[in-house]
Amino acid sequence: MRPSSIGIDDMTEARFLMYKGVLLPALVHSAKTLMLFEKFLFRPDDILIVTYPKSGTTWMQEIVPLIMSGGDPASVETSPNWERVPWLEVDHTWTLNIDDKPSPRMFATHFLPRMMPPSFFEVKPKVIYVMREPKDVFTSSFHYCAMASFMVDPGPKSEFLQKFLQGEVVYGSWFEHVKAWLDYKEEIFRICYKELIQDLEDSVGRIALFLGKSLDNDVIAKIAERCLFKNMKKNNMSNYSTVPKEIMDTTKSEFLRKGVVGDWKNQLTVAEAEYFNDVYAEKMKDVDYEFAWNLKNTRS
Repeated sequence: MRPSSIGIDDMTEARFLMYKGVLLPALVHSAKTLMLFEKFLFRPDDILIVTYPKSGTTWMQEIVPLIMSGGDPASVETSPNWERVPWLEVDHTWTLNIDDKPSPRMFATHFLPRMMPPSFFEVKPKVIYVMREPKDVFTSSFHYCAMASFMVDPGPKSEFLQKFLQGEVVYGSWFEHVKAWLDYKEEIFRICYKELIQDLEDSVGRIALFLGKSLDNDVIAKIAERCLFKNMKKNNMSNYSTVPKEIMDTTKSEFLRKGVVGDWKNQLTVAEAEYFNDVYAEKMKDVDYEFAWNLKNTRS
């Protein structure tokens, strides 16, 4: 029996699940898995990487294991990122015996706080939340939806833009996601994608400090060098090159495509960017947070 919060969206021919008002791709989620997720027991020293899709999840799945292993490259060379830092809400994770994994465990999620299981609020694991400029998220999502078979083809850019701004896409509204995790008051480390781009070594050092890992400067520098986008892209355990073409057709678009700030300028017209900015200003008007993408910085 399914929980009442899970249902099939008939409009998408059962390709998606609707879970707590959020659309999820059915190829990697199931009602059974979501029921297991709702009963999952966090540990206090668990590390949870939280992102809205296309905001730096894969990057953080490279950085955090290297920090926790003291820079040992085997931590990211011997298992794919979806196993070294598995998404708690997807089917494959529940084949990994995650309850038996030694602490500290590392997980990822795209879910909102209101979607988390009760133990999350009782135990309060460490949370790393990565945010990316939404126009770049839109651009990356547009390319991703075109190459991933389990996603609906984005169609014309103008139509996808409307759906994105209205939150009518998988994992829901970017605006709701960011605001909800900004409102989360427990132990959390927030960082913007642009900060990683601008000074990766400093970012790695700050993340390590949050995680309670004392690393020498040379180790931090080596981790940062390895996690430069151009280097991470070469790691077959991270670039999704082992995923069958039937699931991700990388001839249409690479999974790790550019990893830059401002690529939206190559996708949106001036009018579309201005419209996006107007929607952003209205939806985020009550948010008191200095996002890195709003700060002047010559290095960008």
